[in-house]
Amino acid sequence: MQRLLRRNLPISRQRVITCDCIKQLFASVCSSVFYLRVARSSIYSTTTTNSDTQTKDMAVTRTNAISKQKFDYLLVLDFEATCDNKSRLIPQEIIEFPCLKVNAKTLQIESQFHQYVQPQVHKQITPFCTELTGIIQDMVDGKPHLKETLEAFHEWMLSEGLMKDGVSSIFVTCGDWDLKTMLPSQCKYFNIQPHPVFSRWINIKKSFANLTGVFPRGMMGMLSKLNIPHKGRHHSGIDDCKNIASILITMIQQGHIFQQTSHPEKL
Repeated sequence: MQRLLRRNLPISRQRVITCDCIKQLFASVCSSVFYLRVARSSIYSTTTTNSDTQTKDMAVTRTNAISKQKFDYLLVLDFEATCDNKSRLIPQEIIEFPCLKVNAKTLQIESQFHQYVQPQVHKQITPFCTELTGIIQDMVDGKPHLKETLEAFHEWMLSEGLMKDGVSSIFVTCGDWDLKTMLPSQCKYFNIQPHPVFSRWINIKKSFANLTGVFPRGMMGMLSKLNIPHKGRHHSGIDDCKNIASILITMIQQGHIFQQTSHPEKL
């Protein structure tokens, strides 16, 4: 029809009609682009809002998981003791006494106790012990014996508010050896009565098995399983405590709730 009209109209009039058609087409295209941009903007806004909501929900979930811990503080403990590869030392004696105070809500290491201890029976550190732990004779000579170290540790716990009513804490060890075997045996040998606080602990190996379904051989296996890089020297008491604390914190971040694994028996 337009072709028939154009044939009967003057050339100038045909140009006007053509321009009008172009204008209408351009207006239609601009309108479509505008609505497309509005729609895309709405979709992006909704996606961003949903993403922000999910992020906030994840943060809330993580906070809730941390707040569910049964203890206010987790005290990471890892003794090093006299040893030899040629004979069994009796008694075996603690020569490094480290402990980290981990806030179970903030997951921050708030304080540490670290004391080298002078052995009383086998006073010379063996070459094997030095090779294993990095502890040399000069590091223990002139240092407090176990009894004095336990007294200093008790003072540290008091100063950190760990003995206050309403404040709960528990030791965390890599295995049961530290508080089930090592400390009780040495205390018995020297007729020392340890504080009842040492009768309660968490064996992080058992906790790790509950979380992952795999019982670890040791600290290095747990670090590897959780993709945590090892730091410091293995079998340095204080370095081991720091690595165990990293395992502990990661497990809490994954939602694990720590529970006492030791039997509530008196030492």
